[in-house]
Amino acid sequence: MKPPAVSTWTQKTAPTPDRDIWLSMKRGLRGRCPHCGEGKLFRAFLKVTENCPSCGEELFHHRADDLPAYLVIVIVGHIVVPLALAVETSFAPSVLLQLAIYLPITFISSLLLLQPVKGAVVGLQWACRMHGFDDQSPDDMPVLDAAGGKTPPETR
Repeated sequence: MKPPAVSTWTQKTAPTPDRDIWLSMKRGLRGRCPHCGEGKLFRAFLKVTENCPSCGEELFHHRADDLPAYLVIVIVGHIVVPLALAVETSFAPSVLLQLAIYLPITFISSLLLLQPVKGAVVGLQWACRMHGFDDQSPDDMPVLDAAGGKTPPETR
């Protein structure tokens, strides 16, 4: 009886060590490299560095996209909306006073949370070996070009 064929996609040469999800997310939350925890994760407000300056880990693979913004909206919304409802039911201030309070609180808290949340998302992707962070990924994996189309490995 012939053994079943195993594609190169599922073959692994060596077992990969586990990466601690919570530790790498905590490092990303602090704006540090999810691998070593020493190097800076961001080179600008929301621009992730290409490589960690301390350990050299490649960080350009991340695909955080819009997830950090959605998470910040959920977090800030769950803080500001109950606060606004509690103040409205207890004190009933004017609409202009409420706008003068809640708009700056919402804006400032969103800006303060955006970078740490993006760092945590990059840390999560690194720990789960997503989007090219896998050391054992096959060389025949397609790469997205600038237009979003897949480039076959033989044309690279």
